[in-house]
Amino acid sequence: MRPIAANYHLLQPCDAACRFCFATFRDVRGRLPLADALRVLDLLRAAGIEKINLAGGEPTLHPRIGDIVAHARRIGFVTSIVTNGSRLGELLDHHAADLDWVGLSVDSADEATEIGIGRGRGDHVRRAVALASRCRTLGIRVKLNTVVCALNWREDLSPLVLAVRPDRWKIFQVLPIAGQNDGAIDDLLVTADQLHAFVERHRDLARRGFPPVVEDNDAMKGSYVMVDPLGRFYGNATGRHVYSDPILDVGVEAALSQVGFDAAKFDRRGGRYAW
Repeated sequence: MRPIAANYHLLQPCDAACRFCFATFRDVRGRLPLADALRVLDLLRAAGIEKINLAGGEPTLHPRIGDIVAHARRIGFVTSIVTNGSRLGELLDHHAADLDWVGLSVDSADEATEIGIGRGRGDHVRRAVALASRCRTLGIRVKLNTVVCALNWREDLSPLVLAVRPDRWKIFQVLPIAGQNDGAIDDLLVTADQLHAFVERHRDLARRGFPPVVEDNDAMKGSYVMVDPLGRFYGNATGRHVYSDPILDVGVEAALSQVGFDAAKFDRRGGRYAW
């Protein structure tokens, strides 16, 4: 079964310091030159990938992010960017027409909790709500990404979700990955019961048109097609990152076969939807 969506992590740097981040790329140095990054996109599209999620690090820090988004649109991708929103406004100023989806990462409605997580500096929630409104005005669909951890699992995010009004709300159990968030995540972990309690607290949102899409640790492992800043597939099925040979050297099929992607698991977690 061929994959139909991929996450391309364009670069390692980020202007936030989320303690639970599982894509810190401590073990990756640098990124591809623009021409090579665009060639990776070409190969992914030629291999049948339909939707590309541009991520990081913080993808809007890439100095040529506008060119990358425009190229992805030009070659036929459904385009998406996953961002903390810090520099999204400028991208929207010039490339709104090239974006189908914006994924905004917000874990708490409490600015102090966001600061404790490392997500914001006191205005993250307010900015995210404003950006979601702007995206809807521009005809861009909005996804809200929330990581459930020890700092927010007791919280009711219903007012936030109703303010953002996302087309898709993803709830993730905080995920430990060896070599990525070691030493930063132990006191943030939550049990399956705590995740379930958080989800149950928000069940009424389904009736109001915002059903949560939930991914626990098992669902996240091995079920994503992910590309690192050096243009290699990487997988996390083993609990740590495993990297392929460069896609530009061996091609999409051979590289993907090296990282343990499970297409059936992708389907089971709801990876196919009306995008």
